[in-house]
Amino acid sequence: MSDLIVVGFDSTDEADKVLLKLNSLRKEYLIDLEDAVVVVREAEGKVHLKQSLNLTAVGATSGLLSGSLWGGLVGLLFLNPIAGFAIGGALGAGAGALSGSLADYGIDDEFIKSLGNTIPNGSSALFVLVRKVQPEKVLAEFSGLRGRVLKTSLSPEQEQRLQAALSQAQTPSPQAGKF
Repeated sequence: MSDLIVVGFDSTDEADKVLLKLNSLRKEYLIDLEDAVVVVREAEGKVHLKQSLNLTAVGATSGLLSGSLWGGLVGLLFLNPIAGFAIGGALGAGAGALSGSLADYGIDDEFIKSLGNTIPNGSSALFVLVRKVQPEKVLAEFSGLRGRVLKTSLSPEQEQRLQAALSQAQTPSPQAGKF
């Protein structure tokens, strides 16, 4: 089961930086994200959502591939596989893009918008749906980040550990710079 974590930040670009760091941790297999969305509220109060997964593009790509395959096979039946490949690919891409734009994957968009409207102007928030995580290693990467936990589905103890890691001041260790 996945856990939802929403963290608010005081600047409009901090959530983007954290998402980039989470993606690098994903490549190290320290965290497995099901979905991630950055919400930015401009100084004027306008809210922008940045989805990490573009379902329209994913649907168009998969529709193009499957439509081309099926179109080519049907074209073989009518002795014109190239036309079937082209027509099937075009129809498949269109159908895939349409289904991708209508699908809602991961975190509910209405929930994101409603919580995004509550963050202060000139700030940002990061919504992540986490499948698996190595908590000690990931929390160590984000200590001193200065974010605040807005909402989670974590246990109270896990939520306290996350908030503590986000609010710790980064202090240089006495061993810094020594090998």
